[in-house]
Amino acid sequence: MRQFTVNTKNFSDETPPYLIAEVGHNHQGNLETALKLIRAASHAGASAVKFQKRFNKTLFTAEAYDAPYTSENSFGDTYGKHREALEFGLEEYQACIEVAKRCNVDFFATAFDFESADFLAALDMPAYKMASGDLKSIPLIEYVAKLGKPIILSTGGGSIEDVDRAVDAVLKHNKNLALLQCTAGYPPEYSELNLRVIETFRARFPEVTIGYSGHDSGIAMGLVAYILGARVIEKHFTLNRTMKGTDHAFSLEPQGMQKLVRDIERARLALGDGEKRTYPSEVATLKKMGKSIFYKHSLAGGDILKTEHVDFRSPGDGTPPYRVAEFVGKELLKNVIAGSKLMYEDFLND
Repeated sequence: MRQFTVNTKNFSDETPPYLIAEVGHNHQGNLETALKLIRAASHAGASAVKFQKRFNKTLFTAEAYDAPYTSENSFGDTYGKHREALEFGLEEYQACIEVAKRCNVDFFATAFDFESADFLAALDMPAYKMASGDLKSIPLIEYVAKLGKPIILSTGGGSIEDVDRAVDAVLKHNKNLALLQCTAGYPPEYSELNLRVIETFRARFPEVTIGYSGHDSGIAMGLVAYILGARVIEKHFTLNRTMKGTDHAFSLEPQGMQKLVRDIERARLALGDGEKRTYPSEVATLKKMGKSIFYKHSLAGGDILKTEHVDFRSPGDGTPPYRVAEFVGKELLKNVIAGSKLMYEDFLND
């Protein structure tokens, strides 16, 4: 049975999904905002809150780090200054971990480089995320997998060969893997989401938990992903979609996250076990709307019942119409009145 375990909590096809509120850098480099996001995600019912960790000066080339960055969402006049303004260090991470513990929500981060992986390992992260951009970074994937904690691997932009290679790299060292269908557009077109890849992954990797990382707006696609078999679901999360930053516009606000949690739980219950049955809530309705066999004419004991002697009327608390053939051609045991229900005891037994 496929199962994903974080902090001794097990997630499988039989449980609610592991729902990750992806904050990324939606905290805007502000610790108080970050702590508000953690509290809000916990209150909304998320299983985990995820940040992103980079050591920017060694992650980017000097040219990329020093490149001018004049976007309306920039927090610095070069890309390096922009990234550094959003980056948290040890004290901020420790504060976030403490608040997450008090809020009973998992807290972890994406490791974008070896130094970040070591930084997060020193903080004893309960899980690690590998970003779509690192699907081909096999040395980094293996390095993080060897840390022995759960791995959540996004697959945006990859081919199935890229996915096979990355999955093999993790499973050589770590069986606790969640593989996420993802499209690395921010946001992508709906026609690019290709949610049926979830089914492809489930068939191709029967021992791996499959999930979905969505950069789409709204909650509907997360719900569809769950129905298709995603059991780890990641959605970007913000306090306000109008805040400054590239990810806010397609992120869920607290109310949206709460609705996603609610609707997935409703879907989980509604999917049921596949066995068709009658439920207590249906009994009164079926009595009112269903039909029974009624006598159309008054008949005497000894008469032989014919098709034209009966009709079908509501309520449906008598002999059901599908049994009419059992009585046609049989002799009545007693007199019956037009408009009364046909009863089994009205007839002689064979």
